[in-house]
Parts: sequence; C-alpha cells; structure tokens
Amino acid sequence: METTSRVGAQASAAEGTAQAVPSARRTVDGYLLAPFPWYGLDEAFTGPRWLMRVGTAADGAVEHGSIGHGEEPSVRTEGGFGNGDRERFAVVVTVAANPVRRSADGTGVLEATSVSSAAWLAGVGLLSLTWPGQMDHSLRDDWLDQQTETAWVLADDLDGADWSTLSLPVDGEPTSFHYRESEYGWVLAGSTKEGVHLGAYGRGMSAYGLGFAVIKDIAQYAG
Repeated sequence: METTSRVGAQASAAEGTAQAVPSARRTVDGYLLAPFPWYGLDEAFTGPRWLMRVGTAADGAVEHGSIGHGEEPSVRTEGGFGNGDRERFAVVVTVAANPVRRSADGTGVLEATSVSSAAWLAGVGLLSLTWPGQMDHSLRDDWLDQQTETAWVLADDLDGADWSTLSLPVDGEPTSFHYRESEYGWVLAGSTKEGVHLGAYGRGMSAYGLGFAVIKDIAQYAG
C-alpha cells in the first residue's frame, strides 16, 4: 500500500480512535496549517458540521484530517453500535496526495499517500466508533486490533470483491469512489482534481445521496 509504514499506520489507527471521539477534537489551528484544501459534504447537507482532528507526518507536516457531519457519534458499552439507529453521521477524511519524499530534516523518507491511505483512515475511523453488542470491555481491544488488520488488508485491495464502485459528485463533477458496506456502517474512498484523496465513513446516513465540495473557509469552524 502506498501509504505510511505499518508502524505509522498503527499510529494512525490509534489516532483515528481519538479523532473520532468528539471530546478529543482540536481547534481549527491544525487545519489552517495544511497546504491542501479541506473537503466536506456539499451545500445539499444542511445539518451540523464539526471539526475532529488532524494527522501529521513524522516531520510535523499536516497530512490528513476529518470533518464530521450530522449527529456527533459516541462509543458506548451497551447495546449495539454507539447510539444505534439514533445516530446519523458522515465523516469526510481529506488526505494530501503526497509522493515518496524526503523528510523536512533530511534524515528519512516519507512514503507516498494514495486512495488506499484514505480508505484505511476511513475504515479505522468507523471501527473506532463501533462496539459490537454483548462484547465485554476487556475483549474490545483484541477485537479492534483484529478488525484494524482486516481494514488494512481491505484498503490494500481496492479492486477486490469486497469493494464496489459508486459515482458521487465532487465539486459538482461525477467522481468514481471505491465503496463497501458492513454491519458497522459504510466506507468509501477516491481522489479529487484538487490534489487530495477523500475517504468517508458513516452510519444512519446513506452514502448514495452524498456530494463533496471544498470547504471555502475552514476558519468558520473556530469557536
């Protein structure tokens, strides 16, 4: 997979867990440091929008981040997944489309990002908000490790049978996405003409009616 190393990916998984929980959200400052445009749902979505968290490379450069839409999800230890059917949310993950490059301090190499990177981050983000019913607290970490490995394998095989193709508008233009559903929700990933990859995940909101657009002023989320 043209993304971070396995060690880096595992760090991203842990970060994905943090980024998905509203209490761990950061301010807009990290988003303002990104040299790429941020994406969210387009103007057809009129519900709440909220910042989540940015992710950085080894040299501190902002590489990805997430914007939430709808009802803020939560992980709960009882009954199904989060708030179950009462939760309706979609999270858009923007990932800088970076080639293999030297780190800023010249001491190492930063691996490329790709559509698989976006699929991986979206898959882990969805898992971080999932708690299978009747699962004991002590077993969830083992379950999450196992499912995270599965998400890695799936993201590395976007042309495999587990994925279908879905066309959705990005900045008003039809764009092809890799898409899959599970009992926990849905995940999709694709690329834009603005030099970024997009991932998205959600529950309770159908992916089929979504559209994506550049956020014109991310600073409006400060507050």
